[in-house]
Amino acid sequence: MTTKSATAFSTWAAFACAGLFFLFEFVARISPSLAPEEIARWFGLSEGVFSTLASLFFWIYAPMQIVVGLLLDRFGARRFVLPAILACAAGMALFAATDMPLVAAAARLLTGLGASFAFVGALYIVNHRFAPGRFALLSGLVNAVGMLGTAIGATALSLMVEAQGWRPVFLAIALAGLGIFGLALAFLRDGPDAPRPAADPHPLAPLRPLLRDGRVWLIALQGALFYMPVNVYGGLWGKAELMADRGFGDGEAEFTVSMIFWGMALGSVGAGLLSDLLGHRQRVLLLGTLLAGVSYAVALFAPGLPVAGVAVALLLAGTFNGAQMLTFAMAKEGHPAAISGTLIAFVNMVGIGGALVFQPLVGALLDATGGYFVAMLTIPGAVLLSAALAVFIRESRHPDHAA
Repeated sequence: MTTKSATAFSTWAAFACAGLFFLFEFVARISPSLAPEEIARWFGLSEGVFSTLASLFFWIYAPMQIVVGLLLDRFGARRFVLPAILACAAGMALFAATDMPLVAAAARLLTGLGASFAFVGALYIVNHRFAPGRFALLSGLVNAVGMLGTAIGATALSLMVEAQGWRPVFLAIALAGLGIFGLALAFLRDGPDAPRPAADPHPLAPLRPLLRDGRVWLIALQGALFYMPVNVYGGLWGKAELMADRGFGDGEAEFTVSMIFWGMALGSVGAGLLSDLLGHRQRVLLLGTLLAGVSYAVALFAPGLPVAGVAVALLLAGTFNGAQMLTFAMAKEGHPAAISGTLIAFVNMVGIGGALVFQPLVGALLDATGGYFVAMLTIPGAVLLSAALAVFIRESRHPDHAA
C-alpha cells in the first residue's frame, strides 16, 4: 500500500469509526423510547418523572459539549473518544441491570457522559481529515449514518423488546458498543495535523471569540428549536402518542416514528449538497425550517390519517429537518479552523440543551392535561419560532474554510 493510499484508508477508517460511535450513541440516547411505559412501570415512575429520568442523559451531555470541544481542539480525538465509547456502553448495561431509580439515573448520566464525545468527535474528524469544502456534505453523511441506523435499529429493537423485554435489548446495545470500541481501538487515529498538548496559551482561549459573537448564539438557538422535534417526538414520545391518539399498534407506531430518522438521513446529505450547489446556507436552512414546521403540524394534527399518511408526513418533516445540520457549518465557517471543535461543540451544546427544557416540559404537560394535544403543540411551535430566528442569520466565511 502506498503512503497516499494508506493515508486515505486511515482517514476513511477514522471517519467510519466516528460514524459508528455516533450511531451507537444515538440509539443509546433514544433507548427509553423503545418501551417508555414498561420502563416507567419497572421503576415505579409517573410519565413526568420518567421524562425527567430519560432527560438526565442531556443534563450531562449538554454542558459537557464545551469541555469536549476544548479537549479535542487541544489534544485530538483518539485519547478521549475511546474511553467515551466504553462509558456509553457501561451506562446502558447498568441501566438494564438495576431496579433502583437512583442507580438508573446514574446510569443515564454515565451514558450521556460517554455519548457527549460522539457527534462533536465525528465532526472534528471531518474538519481535520478532509478538505474544507467537503464539511457540509460529510457532516450530513455522519448524521445520515446515525439517523439511518436508528431508523432501522429502532424498529428492529422495538420488535425485540416485544419478544424479549427491554432489559435484554439494552444489554445487547451495550455489547454492540463494546464491538465499536474494538474497531475504534484498532482504526481510530488522529491525523497528521493533530494538536500538540498545551498548544494554546490558555485552555479556555477558544471560548472567547465565540462567546462574544452574537451570530454564533443566534445560530445555536435556531438549531436548538429546529432540533426539538427529533429529541422530543422522535426520541421519546412519538411512539406513545401515535398509539394513544391514533390507535396504532406497537410495530406500526415504531415504524411511523422511524420515518423522521429516514428523512433526517436524506435531508442532512441533501441540504449539504444543495447549499454547496447554491452557495448559500441560510436560504436552505430557512426553507427547510418552514417546510418542517408545516409537515410536523400535518403529521400531528391532521384528522383521520392512516399509518401511511402519517408516515409520509413524518418522512417529509424529517427530510426538511435535515437542514438543521447546516447550523454547524455556518457557525464554524465564521471563525478560524483551530477552534472548530469548540464551535461545533458549543452549537451542539445549545441544541441538545433544548432537550433539558422540552422533554420535561412535554412530560409535565402530559401529566397536567392527561392527553397529548397540548403537549404536541410545542413541536410545530418550536420549529416555526426557529424559522423566525433563521431570517436574521447572516452568512460569513473565514479564509480557513475556503473550498
